[in-house]
Amino acid sequence: MPHLNAASRRRGVILYLVAIFFFGINDALGKWLVADYPVGEMLALRAVGAAFVLAPMVWRLKVALSDRRRLGLQALRILFMAVDTFCFYYATRTLPLADVMTFYMAAPIIITALSAFALGEEVEPIRWAAIAIGFVGVLVALQPSPHIFSSASPIALFGALMYGLGQTTTRALRGAHWLHLVVWQFAGAGLIGAATTPFAYVAPGPFDLALLFLLGVTAMTCFVFMTKALALTPASVLAPFQYTAILWATLLGWIVWRDAPSLPIALGNGLIIASGLVVLHAERARGAAAAGAV
Repeated sequence: MPHLNAASRRRGVILYLVAIFFFGINDALGKWLVADYPVGEMLALRAVGAAFVLAPMVWRLKVALSDRRRLGLQALRILFMAVDTFCFYYATRTLPLADVMTFYMAAPIIITALSAFALGEEVEPIRWAAIAIGFVGVLVALQPSPHIFSSASPIALFGALMYGLGQTTTRALRGAHWLHLVVWQFAGAGLIGAATTPFAYVAPGPFDLALLFLLGVTAMTCFVFMTKALALTPASVLAPFQYTAILWATLLGWIVWRDAPSLPIALGNGLIIASGLVVLHAERARGAAAAGAV
């Protein structure tokens, strides 16, 4: 059993890394679209795009969407995720993406703290050290601009808090089917967004409509992997890997736009990778100790 548990935790880490990669694509695409479209409209059309993929999955897997266990916590999770997405997109309208990401990189600290106090997960000092190393790496890599103290900053920080709460409630609901959680997450955010569209709506052209649907597909893919990861692995273990968003952004920038990484970005990413290696080392030590006990 310890061997199986260690293997499942490692699978959770891999799934989480894939999720953060899709997060990077989603964030860049959202930043591009929010310049022309209201956030509520984006949430509604994003949900429609996700439905094109989620509906066949529900039909194929025959997943019941009427799971009423811990209904209040499920509703809170939907609200946390919707507010998090709204805050992120809204903040990127006035703040550079790097500044918004700086605020959101506080999420691992929030998630780890909530995991310890709300979920009762054991958080060893080495994990706190990994989070501290990773956050320093984020500050070195992103080099926040003076705009980070603008009026949109509290919105970004509040969004990071909502993101942390969303991750924590997802972990608490790990007994529910991952597809059930993802479907209702997008349905809830889509309905909240649709309620705002009568007050602010911009008719998208065919190309932008396709991009808005693609935004839904990438976000849905991200949350499928993330939800499955949180079902397998404690949130406090996964939290430091949130910092790899900066690494993916650097790699995508080099591959797509041939943007050569600067020295601060290289140093920051080095620290972020180091923080991940610290967590992996701690997990390997835990697995070896469990195997020795058996």
